[in-house]
Amino acid sequence: MACTQLLLLLTCLWLSGSHAFTHRRFGGKPEVLVMVQDRWFTQRLDHFDGADTRVWQQRYFMNDSFTQSGGPVFLMIGGEGAANPAWMTQGTWMMYAEKMGALCLLLEHRFYGKSHPTKDMSVENLRYLSSQQALADLAHFQTVMTEKLGLGNRKWIVFGGSYPGCLAAWYRIKYPHLAHAAVASSAPVKAVLNFSEYLEVVQDSLSRNHSGCPETIKIAFDTLLELLDYKENYIKITKDFYLCELLVISSEMDRAFLLDTISEYIMDIVQYNNDNREFEGVKGGNKTIQVVCDIMSNESIGSPYDRYAEVIRSILKAREEKCIEASYHQFLQDMSDIRWEGSASSGGRQWMYQTCTEFGYFQSSDSISQPFSGFPLSYHVQQCTDVYGKGFTLPVVNGAVEQTNENYGGLNVQSSRIIFPNGLIDPWHALGIKMNLSSDLIAFPMQDAAHCADMYPSRPEEPPALPAVRGKIFEYLKEWLQL
Repeated sequence: MACTQLLLLLTCLWLSGSHAFTHRRFGGKPEVLVMVQDRWFTQRLDHFDGADTRVWQQRYFMNDSFTQSGGPVFLMIGGEGAANPAWMTQGTWMMYAEKMGALCLLLEHRFYGKSHPTKDMSVENLRYLSSQQALADLAHFQTVMTEKLGLGNRKWIVFGGSYPGCLAAWYRIKYPHLAHAAVASSAPVKAVLNFSEYLEVVQDSLSRNHSGCPETIKIAFDTLLELLDYKENYIKITKDFYLCELLVISSEMDRAFLLDTISEYIMDIVQYNNDNREFEGVKGGNKTIQVVCDIMSNESIGSPYDRYAEVIRSILKAREEKCIEASYHQFLQDMSDIRWEGSASSGGRQWMYQTCTEFGYFQSSDSISQPFSGFPLSYHVQQCTDVYGKGFTLPVVNGAVEQTNENYGGLNVQSSRIIFPNGLIDPWHALGIKMNLSSDLIAFPMQDAAHCADMYPSRPEEPPALPAVRGKIFEYLKEWLQL
């Protein structure tokens, strides 16, 4: 799993964590001026050891501009990156908050952003990084803030997208006395060791409007594999794909890392196809499946390999990236840096630790029903060993994944008042809830929609399913809050 792929699952709430004045107009009403500033909460380090009295400062944000007496409390759950204050004034949940008179809070996930529970990210300290500790953080935060802010019996609704979507569902399951309801967007609630289905959905999504697109990509990738067999081609590959350093292949891990890295650019386009993340500061949103497949079908550019290289170059330009870091040696060096100011401290080292100790989610090329090859499950698990130590073997990682499903139930959700929106373009929907489980465990599969798409601000270009789903979510929340 390369650095970029470590953030493929990742929360819909990451990027800049700085505070700022933000103007936002809602529903034609006068402009709302909100000061989004860092706030700090004294959190317990270990919720499961009563003798451990150590505490640390966890960052959160608050927007009380819509709060009405007796209104609900909306809690957005942070995930595997810095919590983005842009969400405190934008996004679908803000539309709900205005209409429902909600107080809005966003709690940053431990070990991400500015929320540093320990002096560094050594393996010894990372043992305090887990979804169970994060859920306990939410519970303690809610309990203390209810008393501190005098919120009384107000009902709390939790929101999250991607991994935080899982946390939203699991918080409702594990703490039903605290969370009244949850909206778990694009939540892969089933942990899997080998998530080979991810690339199967990528292939299906690529072929929706361009039936030949996956096959052309496969031809291009096969050509790259052939070129890698001869060292004299390394200069050409370095130039074609704008690698930051001259390609060096001295092991199977080096080879797999390059292939994984090159494939991730297409995977990322599919996962976030035609989304609306610009308000978060995301660049390159104009690169879509349509654009990628148009290039791949353009024979005037050259061979499928040439077209694939052109796709990568166009994505780099749109994102304002100068080159691709494709050195496994550099990757290990970055990921092994335990300092908070290290190059992987924005989330790479932390999230990979969670995949190795809880979720798996390894997006391997093991399936034959997809266009890529060369990065099998063994490659992903080997990274766990290379970064965190010899104890992270396949049986250990697989056992951790099984334990996660035993703890939370996987797809066998036993609860109430949870909504599961999932975009069907998004590969992560393969691990999510795609059909209603009961009258109040509601699934919203959204045709042509991407990862967390229901959470973003609306726009005319978005898939037709999104406005309807947003409206239905609002109606369910109103019913459950008895508004």
